[in-house]
Amino acid sequence: MARWPDVPDVYGWLSLSERGEWRLHPQGDALLPEHCVPDALSAGEAITSPAILQFMNRNYAADAAGQWYFQNGPQRVYVRLDAAPYIVHTVQDATSSRLRTHTGHDVASVSAWWLDDSGKLYALTDLGPALISGRDLADLLARLRLADGTSLLEALDSGLTDEQLIQWTGENTTAPLRFCSASEVAAILDFVPCPALSRIAS
Repeated sequence: MARWPDVPDVYGWLSLSERGEWRLHPQGDALLPEHCVPDALSAGEAITSPAILQFMNRNYAADAAGQWYFQNGPQRVYVRLDAAPYIVHTVQDATSSRLRTHTGHDVASVSAWWLDDSGKLYALTDLGPALISGRDLADLLARLRLADGTSLLEALDSGLTDEQLIQWTGENTTAPLRFCSASEVAAILDFVPCPALSRIAS
């Protein structure tokens, strides 16, 4: 890094989809204002090379301002986040069930859960803020329990709206579940969906 101190950061070329897919934007337009609103996100092109994906997953991080980037040698390639910095899936084997990020890392702990008004579930994990993948949401909700053992899914069906301490089946720790609007998620979980040069911390 010290050998190339003046390599400029890159913006607008990379995004992370709600499904946890890395997307390339060949026109560099991912961060145009019209492409940074939830209903008009430019899709970009899927990155499919296993070697490139592994390299990106190993070199993914956040700066002090909550902007996420891929470190490509001496250059930071900032990422538009269509949902959250991490997209997590449930992984099950014969003895356990756990959460795994789109980068292939297992979540060790969750300190808080957030359910937004569109029905999306977020977790503040030891790795960073994460969205529960839509395909795993129903299964995870069924495994989360209130303090009295009630299924969270059943409680939500009954109209639960107050903050609750919940536990993931098989884990001995609890974390609060809170409710918020979709527009509040990024601020609550402290990440920047659409990074910009002016927001970088000095």
